[in-house]
Amino acid sequence: MKNVKITAIRKASYPDLMAKYENPIEHTCDISEGASWISMNGEKPHALCQSAWDSMEYFVKELARGGGNFYDGWMKDPHSAMISCNDGFRPVSFYIEVIE
Repeated sequence: MKNVKITAIRKASYPDLMAKYENPIEHTCDISEGASWISMNGEKPHALCQSAWDSMEYFVKELARGGGNFYDGWMKDPHSAMISCNDGFRPVSFYIEVIE
């Protein structure tokens, strides 16, 4: 299997949506733009947020197995994907790529 690098590319925040819909919470996402992890054998990197992993697991595992070309040419590099976590208040976009 191939190793897959996961990099946090952009972190957004929607305070207006938080104020309108979210209950106050003590701990929010602590991922920083530029942070990266390596998935070995298609497994979740230890320090990666479970919610983020749930959003990208399929793509990481497919890339690790040698797959790619998601959605018939969506990405310029067919051995990559751009996936966002499922937090609608503060989503993080992750670039996922096969590394040698």
